[in-house]
Amino acid sequence: MKTLAEAFHHTLQDIYYAEQALTKALPKVASAATNAEFQALVKAHLAETKTQIKLLDKVFAAIGEKPAGVKCDAIDGLIKETDGIIAEASGVALDACLIAAAQAVEHYEIARYGTLREWAKVLGQTEAHDLLSQILDMEKAANSKLTGLAVSEVNVARKAA
Repeated sequence: MKTLAEAFHHTLQDIYYAEQALTKALPKVASAATNAEFQALVKAHLAETKTQIKLLDKVFAAIGEKPAGVKCDAIDGLIKETDGIIAEASGVALDACLIAAAQAVEHYEIARYGTLREWAKVLGQTEAHDLLSQILDMEKAANSKLTGLAVSEVNVARKAA
């Protein structure tokens, strides 16, 4: 990558791969969770992730490219870490650790979408900027819901145990 446009396209492919990978990983997280509200949040975010993929398809179209992903080592690592939590954690730690892992994914996505949105703006890609802003707002809201659940219920319930 030598230009900002090339970096933008590559990073867009990276997040496209990440969202596709998450559609496969999120059902496992929902199944492993014991907190009903957390399960519902994960299932709702799975549906939202599918919507985000459709929005990314529109971003690719807006920049005149075909939707395609490139391997994202970061998301693969975060998913592998989450799989480890599912395999090893139990009892009071399980939901707390799964929420922490989900927030790590959200923070990665927020960083990527924030960068992509600003690059789209600099590159004069107004439609892509607007679409990426929508996705960024979704990711920030998901992170906020996870924080709220952790602080108000999961971590509080786990303190005593």
